[in-house]
Amino acid sequence: MSVTNRIPAVEISEQAKPQGVIGRIHSVETCGTVDGPGIRFIVFMQGCLMRCKYCHNRDTWDTQGGREVTVPELIQDITSYRHFMNASGGGVTASGGEAMLQPAFITELFTACKEKGIHTCLDTNGFVRHLDDQVDALLDQTDLVLLDIKQINDEKHIPLTHVSNKYTLEFARHLAARGKTMWIRYVVVPTWSDDDESADELGKFIAELGESVEKVELLPYHELGKHKWDVLGDPYELSGITPPSKETMDRVKAIIGKYHPNVKY
Repeated sequence: MSVTNRIPAVEISEQAKPQGVIGRIHSVETCGTVDGPGIRFIVFMQGCLMRCKYCHNRDTWDTQGGREVTVPELIQDITSYRHFMNASGGGVTASGGEAMLQPAFITELFTACKEKGIHTCLDTNGFVRHLDDQVDALLDQTDLVLLDIKQINDEKHIPLTHVSNKYTLEFARHLAARGKTMWIRYVVVPTWSDDDESADELGKFIAELGESVEKVELLPYHELGKHKWDVLGDPYELSGITPPSKETMDRVKAIIGKYHPNVKY
């Protein structure tokens, strides 16, 4: 029986041990260049509660997958790349999966990075169900948030991701209220998020967030992660949908550009 669309009812348990919090990660990328500024050490956290039809990290969904690590273990690896990161204006990015499922671990990781003068970036879908002190403690150690907004229209967001966008939009407003610098990311998927109305409503929402939004990144849909669905035996429902054309990307960029001066793809 397929469990592709089953969403876990509880978040990943973060164990407190003498050596610190134990996190569960999927993998790392040592010289990433697309998840934040400069050259970055990217930690892909394990577990995600969204079920995006186009997810290119399908193998990160399982909250019990991956491997356990401690912050000291990661920091030892991270610091060996510090020269390349600092020289390029880069740093460390916590991605996923969904990093906000393990806030205590990311807080400890980012605190250790900040102590070493390393820039910290949180790449998140914003599906944060409790805006509590732990979330704010993490944000206090975060220099930049990359916030993915999958669809501004919830009637389209739910079938695309299997959850409401309510928490993501609340998290965006929380970031803006705290004056946290963010880049809004929007994947342009033909038939799902490339229409004029969605782009216009997203632009209006971004305008409401004010100066906290430094940049809007438009990401063209691709099928590079489809093979992971095939390996796991899950149907890839967007087969046959091709990446958006340059004309489509330019159109979406122009619409959102009416509301924000820095829209890129």
